[in-house]
Amino acid sequence: MISVFDLFKIGIGPSSSHTVGPMVAAHRFVAMLNDTVGLGRIGRIKTELFGSLAWTAKGHGTETAILLGLSGYLPAEVDPDQVEEMIASITRNGSLELGGVRAMPFTLEDDLVPNKKELMKRHSNAMRFQAFSPEGGLVTEKAYYSIGGGFVVTDEEEASGGTGGPDLPYKFTHATELLDLCRTTGKTMAQVQRDNERVTKSDDEINATLDKIRDVMFACIDRGCRQEGILPGGLKVKRRAKSIHAQLEASKGANIRPAHEVMDYISLYAIAVNEENAAGGRVVTAPTNGAAGIIPAVLRYAKEFCPEYSIDAGRDYLLTAAAVGSLIKQNASISGAEVGCQGEVGSASAMAAGGLCALLGGTPEQVENAAEIALEHHLGMTCDPIGGLVQIPCIERNAFGANKAIVAASLSLRGDGTHRVSLDEVIETMRQTGLDMLVKYKETAQGGLAVNVADC
Repeated sequence: MISVFDLFKIGIGPSSSHTVGPMVAAHRFVAMLNDTVGLGRIGRIKTELFGSLAWTAKGHGTETAILLGLSGYLPAEVDPDQVEEMIASITRNGSLELGGVRAMPFTLEDDLVPNKKELMKRHSNAMRFQAFSPEGGLVTEKAYYSIGGGFVVTDEEEASGGTGGPDLPYKFTHATELLDLCRTTGKTMAQVQRDNERVTKSDDEINATLDKIRDVMFACIDRGCRQEGILPGGLKVKRRAKSIHAQLEASKGANIRPAHEVMDYISLYAIAVNEENAAGGRVVTAPTNGAAGIIPAVLRYAKEFCPEYSIDAGRDYLLTAAAVGSLIKQNASISGAEVGCQGEVGSASAMAAGGLCALLGGTPEQVENAAEIALEHHLGMTCDPIGGLVQIPCIERNAFGANKAIVAASLSLRGDGTHRVSLDEVIETMRQTGLDMLVKYKETAQGGLAVNVADC
């Protein structure tokens, strides 16, 4: 099972696969060292980055993530407002606190190496950590793969196939199986997902964690609407959320307001989140950081504009979205480095569409239809961030992905759930399209907009 709490993780920007995943990997490597040989036997750690991580390390915050992870921090725990000074201290002193307990020499030039010539077979987002003794001898080494959405695996974990998990009341790998479960049990997708979550958590724990995820999502929107200035990284992208929010609030007093103004609110919510993400702020990986604005934006739309919204309905929204996301992750990918942006924005839009359809009272068949429509119309989308930064076109793509999700949910609710193309077929199409896609369109900043926009 892929839990709702695997797909929705509280962390920091700008990237789940390039920031959150590498931080987790570095933290895991240090923890392994502590458990096996002891940190006192370690004099130096060298990190080698491959593939997409090597090409976009600076723009996606990978270097910062590695330093924080080696220093003992996890994405959900580190204070985003303190990160800049923490990294400055490491680079200024030429050392970091290994695991947060002992000083170890460290410089970016010698100990964090981007390897742009090799690719590791398992995944483009690969890291190899090597630990050396104070005398310079190799103590141990380990490879980790950041496979999207903050998920990290090793070769051993990949070989095991993820076996040994808890016995679930409802097992499903494909949408057809999930729909069959809903028909035979009379349960919604959210109820099926919740029953599986109950294997490891009580209802109180599930609700409390879902509520925390929702609160962090909404707080990110609110903070994004208050901030202004230029986003970091050198592209000189100006934050727009605060200005858009002010214009929308000012228009509330008008006697006549255009019907499409609600779309501007949806775009605002998504843009606010992704500007926060680009600035390294606190976000929820949903299911990735590059697409972190879509699911919160659609949920906020439901809260502000839909009478069907309630706290319980919001929880069902997240559970339903997780069920849809687990299908995509199991059968294709949510990683931009693996299948392009169709795996990030496309997946998030499909998850949001399914969740909103459920919140508005849709049947499981209509929910599946909503997710299918949203994903189908993101097929082939490349991941081509300018300058390797999660800013252009990523921020606006979230606004469009959120609006597409609402259109998909609305269209599905106008029907009875019967449709020609299934969600399983679209997911398989996305997988095949990702395999056919050239590497330069997979989060390497080597193609598309990343090379066709003038460097100003």
